[in-house]
Amino acid sequence: MSYKYFAYGAIGAALAVALGAFGAHGLKETLSEDMLEVYETGVRYHMYHALALMLVALLAGRIGDTKLIRAAARLLIAGIVLFSGSLYVLALTDIKILGAITPLGGVAFLAGWGCVAAAALKAKKTN
Repeated sequence: MSYKYFAYGAIGAALAVALGAFGAHGLKETLSEDMLEVYETGVRYHMYHALALMLVALLAGRIGDTKLIRAAARLLIAGIVLFSGSLYVLALTDIKILGAITPLGGVAFLAGWGCVAAAALKAKKTN
C-alpha cells in the first residue's frame, strides 16, 4: 500500500506543478483576478495534499498498513479531486454552483487528517 500511495502523491504533486504553471502562464490573461486566485487556491491545496499523501505512505511503512492509514490516503485523494477539482472547474467555467462541491472536499481533507492523527495515536499505544 505505501508504495502505491507514495506514487499517487508524487503523480499528484507533478500534476499540481503542471496545473500551476498552466495557470501562471496560460490563464493569466484569460481569467479575472478573482478567478485566478480561486484557481491558485486549488493548486496550493492540491500540492499540500499530494505531499501529505506521500507522508501518509511513509507513515504506513513505519506503523503498518492499517485501515485508518488507508482511509486517510483515500480521503486525501477525494479531497484533492473534490476541493481542488471543483476550484479548477469553477475558475475555468465560472459556474458558481460548483462552489457547493468545494466544502465536501474540505470535509474529506479534515477527515483524512483525523484518520492520520488517530492512526498515529493508535500506533503509539500498540508500540
